Amino acid sequence: MTRLLALIAPGFEEIEAVTVIDLLRRAEIEIVTVSITLDRNVKGAHNINLVTDSILNTLDVSKFDGVFLPGGQPGTNNLLREEKVLDIIRMFNEKNKWVIAICAAPLVLKKAGVLKKRRVTSHPTETAAFDPKYYREKKVVREGNIITSRGVGTAIELGLYLIEAFCGKAHRQKQAERILAK
Repeated sequence: MTRLLALIAPGFEEIEAVTVIDLLRRAEIEIVTVSITLDRNVKGAHNINLVTDSILNTLDVSKFDGVFLPGGQPGTNNLLREEKVLDIIRMFNEKNKWVIAICAAPLVLKKAGVLKKRRVTSHPTETAAFDPKYYREKKVVREGNIITSRGVGTAIELGLYLIEAFCGKAHRQKQAERILAK
């Protein structure tokens, strides 16, 4: 069974985080919410508090199959400042584990150096940060073990895409029907 960690930074985009986490849990995919600070209570970009399952400094990340980064601001900037976050992304990429980011969070993947010559998408406000040769204006873009998505409006699509990647098309369809998504 796939085990993911969701890195939650102060100022994270609530819809992106909660939608993807909720859909994966509905599909019985283990996803552990992890604060990148020393406090499990993390305030999102729109002042919604999320109490995470764990704190990054107390977790053995090697036991996970992938990492998910919600975007938002200043959440993405807070992720960008954490060397441990960048190290996790590099380590997971080197081991061909899942690296997933939405909205502005693909900037963190870029800073970690894992997007060289790889297709990517992001929130349209971040387009200029990426090599136009590899940038795609699609809801979800997968390049090997790296999956990126555009933003709040694509969070359900990303969650369903991940369910299919981890559990198959039939499981995706079942979950899509349950939430009335096409």
